[in-house]
Amino acid sequence: MQNIIRQLEEKRQRARLGGGKERIDAQHAKGKLTARERIDLLLDPDSFEEWDMFVEHRSTDFGMEKNSIPSDGVVTGFGTVNGRLIFLYSQDFTVFGGSLSEAHAEKICKIMDQAMKVGAPVIGINDSGGARIQEGVAALAGYAEVFQRNVLASGVIPQISIIMGPCAGGAVYSPAITDFIFMVEGTSYMFVTGPDVVKTVTHEEVTQEQLGGAVTHTTKSGVADKAFNDDAEALLMLRRFIDYLPANNREQPPSRPTPDLGDRVEIGLDTLIPDDPAKPYDMMELITKVVDEGDFFELQPGYAGNIIVGFGRMEGSTVGIVANQPMVLAGCLDISSSIKAARFVRFCDCFNIPIVTFVDVPGFLPGTAQEYGGIIKHGAKLLFAYAEATVPKVTVITRKAYGGAYDVMSSKHLRGDVNFAWPSAEIAVMGPKGAVEIIFRGDIGDADKIAARTEEYRQRFANPFIAGHRGYIDDVIMPHNTRVRIAKSLRMLRGKKLDNPWKKHGNIPL
Repeated sequence: MQNIIRQLEEKRQRARLGGGKERIDAQHAKGKLTARERIDLLLDPDSFEEWDMFVEHRSTDFGMEKNSIPSDGVVTGFGTVNGRLIFLYSQDFTVFGGSLSEAHAEKICKIMDQAMKVGAPVIGINDSGGARIQEGVAALAGYAEVFQRNVLASGVIPQISIIMGPCAGGAVYSPAITDFIFMVEGTSYMFVTGPDVVKTVTHEEVTQEQLGGAVTHTTKSGVADKAFNDDAEALLMLRRFIDYLPANNREQPPSRPTPDLGDRVEIGLDTLIPDDPAKPYDMMELITKVVDEGDFFELQPGYAGNIIVGFGRMEGSTVGIVANQPMVLAGCLDISSSIKAARFVRFCDCFNIPIVTFVDVPGFLPGTAQEYGGIIKHGAKLLFAYAEATVPKVTVITRKAYGGAYDVMSSKHLRGDVNFAWPSAEIAVMGPKGAVEIIFRGDIGDADKIAARTEEYRQRFANPFIAGHRGYIDDVIMPHNTRVRIAKSLRMLRGKKLDNPWKKHGNIPL
């Protein structure tokens, strides 16, 4: 028996070493942690239960039968983050470059299947050179098996991808299907085809970092949600982030005790809106003053800055925040911001997270670039997402809400539950000046008449009371009471029940 126990421990030790000390040192030299070090940092101490430590590949081509390492390039299992169950896999770049084999894929699929059965999130730590070439189509089949599970799990359990090394070719599509993607600056990259292929086909000279680095995907493509300085920061922030999410689509968002009561008044908000309607202000100030303890986890902060999305808490419970940002493009909706917000709204709806929307939108961004790029369909994505959502929806119009953009931003007409406006709100088909120049185009040469008409239009239409008279706004509230009124509304909406008509699924305008 002692001999068997010794052999077992030797096998475990070999598996824990991965590709060996030399390759582990090389990983550290790049500023990267190993697969197991990442798991240790992410999970609560001593909570990790590893599965399939002794799995090895089954390939016999190209001499692979002579080269086999336990765990086969991926560590899988489950554990807890802040006491809450999660499943995870962590690819091991020290073993065959983290390449995906048939056995490697089977390990990932096994923990995804189990996560679906018990209703717990899945976190994928990606650090892989791609499909294992020696296995050919078997490796490609493994990818497809993972993709299929990503799709089935979508909207059922939260799925988070954290890119901590290369992620190229077919490997990028699993993270793309998951709910959130985080990256590490300088050491992680994602692309469908690498720089060498790009150079051969298009003759473009581009580095890996330029083509698919963390900065590229968090500022230009919008593929990734956030980038961090190093592995340690990324994993610690992921621990914070997952606390906002429910375990599955049948649970309510998590709640935690807070000393920040719902009756807190913020007098500073009364002076947030400038007197000049053309002057911007920082919507982030409103968000941080309204959520619990000023704690807001923003997503995609470097991409489509004209809209803000992220998670906060109200009276201890998670809420999703969507807000126009007047500091960027005057808060106009464009292609990128519509897609960014629509995906976030749909995630919140999937997982029972109430949505709080702060509106200051002068309209959709005009121009040929937007029209040729399909702003009509992309803007409709956000409209579709809000209209489809059945979770509690509370909307606050702070200043401008013009034209179709007013409708799109969680208006009463898209089943907004509670819609407030500040006294500074301007709800109209368009801005006063533009409206007057159309209605009274014959007076355009007379500056005094146009100015008088503009002021008349502003007094008559550019205020919250016309919408209030029709019941489109539930109340005009003082800015300093915004947190109080939102908290009361969310409390009232806790028992909300609303079902959409039966359908296999809607056909969102992709």
